[in-house]
Amino acid sequence: MCTSIKKKNTNNTLYEKVKKLFLDLLKCIVIELHCIFDCVVDIIFGLYYDQKVKKVSAVTNPLLLDSATTLAEKIRTKQVKAEKVVESFIERCKEVNGLINAIVEERYVEAIKEAKAVDVELQDYDDTSFLKETRPFLGVPFTTKESNEAEGLLHTMGMLSRRNYRSTSDATVVAYLKKAGGILIAKTNIPELNLWVESRNNLYGQTCNPYNITRTVGGSSGGEGAIIAACGSAFSIGSDIGGSIRMPAFYNGVFGMKPSEGMTSLKGIGLRDKYYPESMAEAGPICKKAEDLAPFLKVLVGDKISKLKLDEPVNLKNLKIFYQPESGDLRASKVNDAMRAALRKAVDHFEEITKSATKIKIPGSEYSFKLWRYWMTQENADFKADITNRQSRTNAVSEIHKFISGTSDITFAALLKLIDEDLLPKENSEWAISVTNNMKKYLLEILDDNGVLFYSSTSFPAIYHYSSFLRPYNFGYWCLFNVLKFPVCQVPLGLDYDGLPVGIQVIAAPYNDHLCIAVAKELERAFGGWAFCLPRIIFSLDIKHLF
Repeated sequence: MCTSIKKKNTNNTLYEKVKKLFLDLLKCIVIELHCIFDCVVDIIFGLYYDQKVKKVSAVTNPLLLDSATTLAEKIRTKQVKAEKVVESFIERCKEVNGLINAIVEERYVEAIKEAKAVDVELQDYDDTSFLKETRPFLGVPFTTKESNEAEGLLHTMGMLSRRNYRSTSDATVVAYLKKAGGILIAKTNIPELNLWVESRNNLYGQTCNPYNITRTVGGSSGGEGAIIAACGSAFSIGSDIGGSIRMPAFYNGVFGMKPSEGMTSLKGIGLRDKYYPESMAEAGPICKKAEDLAPFLKVLVGDKISKLKLDEPVNLKNLKIFYQPESGDLRASKVNDAMRAALRKAVDHFEEITKSATKIKIPGSEYSFKLWRYWMTQENADFKADITNRQSRTNAVSEIHKFISGTSDITFAALLKLIDEDLLPKENSEWAISVTNNMKKYLLEILDDNGVLFYSSTSFPAIYHYSSFLRPYNFGYWCLFNVLKFPVCQVPLGLDYDGLPVGIQVIAAPYNDHLCIAVAKELERAFGGWAFCLPRIIFSLDIKHLF
C-alpha cells in the first residue's frame, strides 16, 4: 500500500512538473508573439511618422532652466523681476506651442499685470523669510490642465458639448497655488473627459511630444508634461486617477508625483464639485526639478500637511530597497532593454548606498488593469451622463451608430469607454477586493516606514501617436498604484537610444511621500534628472546584464 501511495505521489509530482513546463513554454510563446506584434506595429507606424520627426528648439534663456523654488528665491531677493520671469516663460510658450499644441487657453496679458504688481509690492519689502513661509512661490508662473477649474477660463473637458463653458471659481488646489503667489499663465490640453492615454480631443486636437512630435505625451495631463519639458512653464498642477500625472511625466522626461490617498482636494478637478477623499484620484505636482516636489506638495495638500512628513530628514543608508521590473501581465508589452537598464542603474546605485536590494513580485500585479477597471466602477462618477455634459445618458450602441454614420461628437477613446461599460463583462467584485487587499497587505509589510519600491514606468518610452489603441494594457504599470492608493513619484533617468525619456516609478507606504521625494532627489543628483537639454544618457549604460 505504501508503494502504491509513493507511486501515486511520484506521478502527481511528475504531472505538476510537466504542467509547469508546458505553461512556462506557453508563456514564452505568448511573450515572443507579443514582441513580434509590437515590432510590426512600430514598423508600420514608423513608415508614416518617421519622415515627420521634429523636436522643440533648445532653450537659450537660462531663467527657463531654473526650478520654481529657485525662481521664487530670485524674485523674493530682487535678483530678477517677476515681470521678467513671467515674460520669459510666455515667450517660450509662444515659441514652442505651434509645434507641440500644449497650450489651449492663455492669459498672458493678465499674468504680466499680476507679475508687475508683485514687483511693486516687493520694492519696499525686506522680510523675505516671512514671504518664503506664507507665499513660497510668489511671482512664479505656472500652468494647469484644462480640466482643472480656473476662474474665468474655459473648462470644456475637451468636449464639443462644453465648448463655451467657463469656470466661475478656482479648483481648490489652483486657489492654493495662487494664494502661495503662483501666477497662472495658461491651461493645457487633455483627452476628452480625462479618460485616455493620449492628450487629444475634438476641440483642441492633439498634443505632441517636445522630444519628437510624432510621439505621444500621454494623458490625461499630457499638455502639462509637454509644456514643462519644453520649459514653457515653471511648474504645473496635474491630476491622477490612473497614471494621469506619472504617465505624461514619464513620456516627457520630468518629475510627477501622485500623493498618498485623500491628501488633495478634488473639488474643481474634472467635473467634481466636492473633496471626494475616498477617490483613487489625487492632484499633484509636475515639475522639471526634484527640489520643487516637497514645497509644491505642501501647498497642494493645504491643512492636511500634518499627515505627511515632508520636512523629516531621510537617511538613505537606512532605506530598504525593493524592485520589480515587470508586472507579469501577459497582455502588456515586454519591458524593453532601455527601460530595464534605467531600472537597473537606479537599483545598482541604491544598492551601493544601502548594501541591499530585493527583487519582488507583488501578488496580483499581473491583474493591474482588471483591478483598476473594477475600482473605477466604485468612483463617484457617471461616464454615460458626463460624456453628454449631463444633458442625458448615452450608451455604446447609440454612439456606435453615430460613429459609423459620422454624426458622433465624441472621440474614439470615449467610444471605447462606453463599449467597455456596456458590452464587456464586469470584473468580479469579491475577487477584486480580495486581490487588492492582499496586495496592500503584502506591500505594507515589506515597505513599512523605511522601504521604497522601484517599479517600471511602462514597457517602453513614448510611442507613436494612435498606437496606444493597439497596446491598451501597458497602462497597467501606472494604474496599479491608484488602486493601492500609495504615494508614487515618477523619476526621469535620462534618454534612450532614440533620444526619448526613460525613468522609473518610486513607491512608498501611505503617508511616506517624503521617502519617494528623497529618493527622487538622489537619483536626480546621480543621473541628471530632466534631460531635455542634455545629450543621450542610456546609450552609455551597460545593458548586457539586465534582470
